[in-house]
Amino acid sequence: MVRRIETTDGRAALASVAGADAPARADTATAVRYLLQLLVEKAPGTSVEVRVPPFGAVQVVDGPRHTRGTPPNVIEMDAATWIAVATGGQPWADAVADGRVRASGTRADLSPLLPLRP
Repeated sequence: MVRRIETTDGRAALASVAGADAPARADTATAVRYLLQLLVEKAPGTSVEVRVPPFGAVQVVDGPRHTRGTPPNVIEMDAATWIAVATGGQPWADAVADGRVRASGTRADLSPLLPLRP
């Protein structure tokens, strides 16, 4: 069972990493996981896998479920990019165009779901 991040802890971690040149690893991890948690709440499902290594990965968006191997719809990015697109600091399309987001599959577009509202 995955431990749920409390809203106050998630918001505190986001505040700590916002604008920091070198945020603490623990704060970055909590902020990433908190935003992934919000994404799961907003778009539950199993058709798209969102990966933010090394901090977390979740399956979201209603649709066909995959059970083995690499899923057909995968989105991967680093922590700074995830925090930026999830909070509205960078538009999804810009992050994809810049190559900061690697997305494959017909459902691998989070733009309708972002930004999240922590």
